[in-house]
Amino acid sequence: MNKLWLIIQREYLTRVKKRSFILATILTPLAFGLFMVVVSVIFSYESDDLKRIAILDKENILTSISDENNLIFKFEEASLNEMKKTYVEKNYDAIMVIPPMKNIQDTRLTVFYYSDDPLGLDMRFMIENKLQKSIRKYKISALDLDAKELESLDTKVSINPEPIDDSKADVSPMAAGVGAAIGGVMGFIMYMAVFIYGTMVMRSVMEEKTSRIVEVMISSVKPFQLMMGKIIGVGGVGLTQLIIWAILIPIISIVVQGIFGFDVESSAEMSSAASQIDPDDMQAMVAQVMAEIKALNWWAIFPLFLFYFVGGYFLYASLFAAVGSAIGDDLGEGQSLTLPITIPVILALYIMMVVVKAPQSSLATWSSIFPFFSPIVMPSRLAFSPPLWEVIVSMLVLIATSLFFVWLSARIYRIGILMYGKKASFKELGKWLFYKG
Repeated sequence: MNKLWLIIQREYLTRVKKRSFILATILTPLAFGLFMVVVSVIFSYESDDLKRIAILDKENILTSISDENNLIFKFEEASLNEMKKTYVEKNYDAIMVIPPMKNIQDTRLTVFYYSDDPLGLDMRFMIENKLQKSIRKYKISALDLDAKELESLDTKVSINPEPIDDSKADVSPMAAGVGAAIGGVMGFIMYMAVFIYGTMVMRSVMEEKTSRIVEVMISSVKPFQLMMGKIIGVGGVGLTQLIIWAILIPIISIVVQGIFGFDVESSAEMSSAASQIDPDDMQAMVAQVMAEIKALNWWAIFPLFLFYFVGGYFLYASLFAAVGSAIGDDLGEGQSLTLPITIPVILALYIMMVVVKAPQSSLATWSSIFPFFSPIVMPSRLAFSPPLWEVIVSMLVLIATSLFFVWLSARIYRIGILMYGKKASFKELGKWLFYKG
């Protein structure tokens, strides 16, 4: 046990003290903060592309159209040919021709926009939106309809889910979206962790094997102790990095918001300008999302996430360690061996994307229990409070499977770590499982 602890210390400290680890651990949260600043600056950018547009409307369809900060409309009585000759002198950037409506009940109208400059996507949507509102007023007037009565026909419907059993907590309509977002983030973190730290274990085994250092180490420790020391040591590195990020990223986010003055209201206004959502509605929505995040049972979610992180890491890292012991210094040689390991991880990521949309489906239930999928799928369901029996069964199955594959990988590791100059196949790995010694 003392030797195992020494190996864990060696694997952990050699990586934690590396400049690359220190830089990645510190710079990643800083890069996240910089990303927040850049994105906020981009969304707060106001276009200086001012356009003056001449409107030719012989049928007087547009009774009025309001200007914007970067859009100025002006009605002209001249013909199109005359305007094409004089629009530069009149300081116009474009000419917009409103064709006559042959049938007032037509639901489509093509408006012609003449300009030598390309029309941006946002500008196009803004103009189309203004035209639709103005044409709607024209139709209401032409059909002699009451505008207030028509507005009363538009009813905003919102669903407020309520539990049948009064003892159960209310489920907010925003909870599903918040749960899907948090679940997606958790699942993606697990996906990245399995690949990054599992590959790190494999590379560590390969380096020691090719440098022949392992021959010296095997003389004093058992192969199983060496493999477990590597897995636990590198896993400790991963947990350390995640914990530091979990502390630094929120702190940097708060600091960035304080220094640059980003707030919910300004974000709501920027978002509503782009999506035509009322700023008050957007602000209320953001506030509700924040309330839902705070209401989640983080005392259960966070420990379970760590459990699945550790369980999934042990399961896949042991397989990566076995592959690393079976191949030489050529990564291309191990592609056929690593493919069966990476396929379940990729499949789990795709299943997770479906599960966050239907967290109580049969696919969600069984993929949360299947040990090769559960480290990624179950964390994505934790925000939806899955049934307790599913969580318990999933945990027990993952523990049993992880222990089995650690044992299985150790059988391969003890032979493969001392094999040189011979390419391992699946058939060869099968033989190593039954070697005595």
